[in-house]
Amino acid sequence: MRILYFSLGYSTHDYRFLKAISDGGHEVFFAQLEGNQRQVESRAVPEHVHQVIWKGGRGPFTWGSLPALVADFKRIVRDLKPDLVHAGPIQTCAFIAILAGAKPLLTMSWGFDLMDDVHKGWMWEFATKYTLRRSNFFTSDANVTKDKAVAYGMDSEKTIVFPWGVDLEHFSKKEERGKKEGFILFCNRSWEARYGVDVLARAFVKVARQHEDIRLILLNGGSQGANIRRILQSGGVEEYVTFGGQISQTDLPRWYHMADLYISPSHVDGSSVSLMEALACGLPCLVSDIPANKEWVFEDENGWLFRDGDADHLAEKILAAIRQREKLPGVGESARKSAEMRADWKKNAEALMKVYETIIKKK
Repeated sequence: MRILYFSLGYSTHDYRFLKAISDGGHEVFFAQLEGNQRQVESRAVPEHVHQVIWKGGRGPFTWGSLPALVADFKRIVRDLKPDLVHAGPIQTCAFIAILAGAKPLLTMSWGFDLMDDVHKGWMWEFATKYTLRRSNFFTSDANVTKDKAVAYGMDSEKTIVFPWGVDLEHFSKKEERGKKEGFILFCNRSWEARYGVDVLARAFVKVARQHEDIRLILLNGGSQGANIRRILQSGGVEEYVTFGGQISQTDLPRWYHMADLYISPSHVDGSSVSLMEALACGLPCLVSDIPANKEWVFEDENGWLFRDGDADHLAEKILAAIRQREKLPGVGESARKSAEMRADWKKNAEALMKVYETIIKKK
């Protein structure tokens, strides 16, 4: 079948969806709304995927550009005649697809659209309700986002939840090595307000004052960079932090394997792919107690939870993990088992293909 896949830009997640659709034997057309404001995927668009040239993909989305985008998306749909349109986030890509009359439409939540963007103002809330009430089907990667979608008008009988998952062969458990000095924390969340890396920075200052051998690896970057570095500098701990920048998917497992404990201080999330990567690498996880994280991390089994936004509580949990470091290998084993049970991308991609078949049959 002919699938038109419509997304904000081109991320690692987009690469995997596009490849899965193409590998599933479908003809794939890929439209971007904003293009790559920040390059986060080094691999080329998968082979056999047709990139759509249109008015979008040239800059940030604005409500003022909506009429022109809708008009041109109508042209795309008319010219390509796709059997199905797969679009998300909700208030941008899926909303444009709905206004352009694209049918059947699979609306896909990216987590932040329902947990954060919907609260930006009346237009965002209107677009959410308008889109979900008219979508043919809805998918998300967490129960918390599915429940939100239903609350905003999506038919609960036309939804499916499946974690996006990871490549369990690429993100594998590291080989056991001899005892190493120090204790290394790892976080690769973007330095944006919704991901709470500033909370981790404040917690690290507190912990480093008690443990001289603790270290922190921070990957990525973002608009909160100056604030995060200021917290670390004023706390006198910046020299204990490794700033790794943007890391390719090829090299990413090596960074997980350096660490003793993965930390995600996110305030908003669906099923976090970076969390699933950490679990797959057999890394004990300490994460904020937001609903989506509680679907994956279970206290004293495969990791621990701390109160969202509470740097003091995060510091306490880090110190507790250091005190029981002899138990961490067992927690890591449970982490890997969690990923094997629920986060296998190969299996989860099959669920997406079945959704496509279901929608087309009802067309």
